[in-house]
Amino acid sequence: MSSLAAKRDQNRDDQRERILDAARSLFASRGFDAVTMAEVAEIAGVARATVFNHFGSKVALVEAITENVFAFWASMLESAIADERTPTARLVRSLFEQMGLGIEQFQGFHRGVFREIMKIQVGLEEGGAAARTSERARDLVEKLIARGQERGEISREFTPAELASALDSLSVGTINRWLYEDASGSLRDRMQRAAEIFLRSAAAPPLSRKRRAK
Repeated sequence: MSSLAAKRDQNRDDQRERILDAARSLFASRGFDAVTMAEVAEIAGVARATVFNHFGSKVALVEAITENVFAFWASMLESAIADERTPTARLVRSLFEQMGLGIEQFQGFHRGVFREIMKIQVGLEEGGAAARTSERARDLVEKLIARGQERGEISREFTPAELASALDSLSVGTINRWLYEDASGSLRDRMQRAAEIFLRSAAAPPLSRKRRAK
């Protein structure tokens, strides 16, 4: 690749990141519905047409943000799976706590787009970047749970896919309620309690753990 082409690609990447940063800021302060693409362009310092060159619609813009959110979640899961010594329950507690703390620190942004992210997740286009990242995160949750079952730490009464779905529903429901219905108290604390609800429901019977210890 020539230096000119490399510079052109870098400029395009820089533009894209400025547009995403502008969108995040506007969605955080005003919510998804109130923001226009023209306003995103103005804050990003680019022409309105440039925004549409990168993202064909406001939904496409949120899909890119969704991909970033899922990528961050996937990186947390990869770190948990790479830790082969820590018990599964402690890893799950840490994941819930990190989710709660991260969203609590950026409450404005998540309140502005969380519902849109959830809507997009349901209708993600198969093969798209956000869909692939979401699927990777889901696979990692299942892998973490399957390893816990192999260790005798998680019950085998349900499949890893069923437990991953329950974990997702519990965490999303807790976040959604805190963001839009009752923001009293700390989301971090609520997520810690949600983790305990999941773990107590999913824990392997004591006999299974004793057999593994032998």
